[in-house]
Amino acid sequence: MDTEVTEPKASEPKASEPKIPLKVFLSGSIRGGRDLLPTYRLIYDLLQEAGAGVVSWHVVDPDLEAREADMTEEGIYARDMGLLSESDALVAEVTLPSVGVGYEICRALVKGLPVLCLHRPEASVSSMLLGNPGPDLKVQEYSGPDELRKYLKEFVESIEAGKKQKSPHKPE
Repeated sequence: MDTEVTEPKASEPKASEPKIPLKVFLSGSIRGGRDLLPTYRLIYDLLQEAGAGVVSWHVVDPDLEAREADMTEEGIYARDMGLLSESDALVAEVTLPSVGVGYEICRALVKGLPVLCLHRPEASVSSMLLGNPGPDLKVQEYSGPDELRKYLKEFVESIEAGKKQKSPHKPE
């Protein structure tokens, strides 16, 4: 018995491709202080739990300062801006003031990326963040891991929902 192999018709659904995770740039203080390294690690883990990929893994590296000692300033800048250019969104922990984090937030906003800034209640957050009325920036205070999980999950889901809404309309 011959079995005929046919191509699927245009109206038949094709096997779906694997989902590409949302690429998130995680920003946190490095030279401004590494006191929140455990929090950066938690945010990294929670982003992955929410289905996102974190492109800036170096932020959670406990040996980062030693590794960057062998890099030039230009090399660090090129690495970070290259990773940011590949990203779909930015999440920044802004409890510790950092010029670099502020710069990365600004660059992400200029690119039109959604940005979530997270801070502890005791933080003195810049008015440049708190007063920014732009639709792509959200600043959220958190008190613990449960709130972080909630805010990060909502952020990732809102971006994924927005991507679905922006998909091109196919004429019928």
